[in-house]
Order: sequence, then C-alpha cells, then structure tokens
Amino acid sequence: MSWIRSMVKRKGTLVCAALVSRVIVSGVVLVVIGTADMAQAETIVRKSTVYFPIGGRTATDLDHELERKGPHTVSTGTRHPGATRIRFGGTMDYVRHRGSCAIGNIKVTVSIKVIVPRWKNRGSANPQLGLIWDTLSADINRHESRHAEIAVQHARDLDQKLKALPSATTCEELQEEVSVLTDQVTQEHDADQLRFDRIEAVNFNDRIMRLLKYRYTKTKAHHD
Repeated sequence: MSWIRSMVKRKGTLVCAALVSRVIVSGVVLVVIGTADMAQAETIVRKSTVYFPIGGRTATDLDHELERKGPHTVSTGTRHPGATRIRFGGTMDYVRHRGSCAIGNIKVTVSIKVIVPRWKNRGSANPQLGLIWDTLSADINRHESRHAEIAVQHARDLDQKLKALPSATTCEELQEEVSVLTDQVTQEHDADQLRFDRIEAVNFNDRIMRLLKYRYTKTKAHHD
C-alpha cells in the first residue's frame, strides 16, 4: 500500500490497521491444602517497544521500506507499518479446605511488544516529507499504544473476575469455571481489538489530513 505517496497526493484509501497478534497461555495450576482465605489478585504488565529502521529519501522509498520491513501479521498475511504483540499468562493457587476448593493467590500477566518504524534519514528530509512522516509516525505510535491499553484493561478485568469466582465442590469443577471465564474474557479482548482497528481504518483519511493541517499550521505560525 502506498502510505506516504497517497498522503502526498491527498487521495486514495488508507488503512492504518496494525492487527494484534495474540497468544493466550494457560496459567500454571497449583493445588494447595490449607485455609481458604480471600483470593489475592495481581496484574503484572511487561511492555517493550521495538523499532525497525527504514531508509529512503522520497515518498516512494518510504512506501517500499514499510512494505518490505514492516511487521508481518499471520491474520492478514501482509505487512503493516506497526504492530502490537500481546501474550497473556499467569499462575494461580487452588486451595482445598473442608470439602471445597477455592482460588488462592492469582497472578495474571500480560506481555506487550510494540513494533513501530524509525526513519533513519528524518534529519535530512525536506520539510514537506518530514511533516508527513512525523504525522504518520505519531499516529502509528498512538494506534499501537491504544492496542496495548486495551490488552492491559482486559488483563485487569480477568484478574478481578477470577478473584470473584466462588468456591466449588472440587478443584476440577473450579478449574473448568476458570477455563470458561478465561475464554470469555479473551474473546471480549479480541473483539475490542478488532473493533478498534475497524474504527481506526474508517477514520484514517480524515484523521491524518486533520493532523497534517494542524501540524502545518503550527509549523507555519512558528516560522512567521
């Protein structure tokens, strides 16, 4: 897709949808014989940002670099200008006490890797192309940051819902309830991520042109 060239020409349909690649990891289960105290929940967030370098000095060069080096998503089979890899995991204790089984300590983890471009030749770019790149780059970073926020929200939601599960007669029954709840929350997470991408795709042209106009006006006022 001609990302930069389309912005220069101010036409064409652009979709800045960086689809999320998600791997749901089942938690490690520990069965403990002891007192059935209140479940203690904890959400651990690990987030990192990885930059992939791109070269080029023209709009055509930048398009080719993004198409060639952008992160590949299995769900679409194509490369994107940015992506967010998300992995859920965690551990919990099942506590047997007086003929019932309850959840003890809970630790839900979410590992997030944001992948975005960095233009090596930005410092020597002409003003027009530099302005366009800065606008697109900022929007890519904002978009991927929102994917990360959605993941953290659902990790915390899962944490609290697991904590609220009542005890069951057996740990096997409780483990099944945990599995059902985990599937439900992760499906809601997936749906929210896809919904966000659809909204972003529909509004991309208008949003980018509005941001370009704002940045241009701000830059012009600074130099006047």
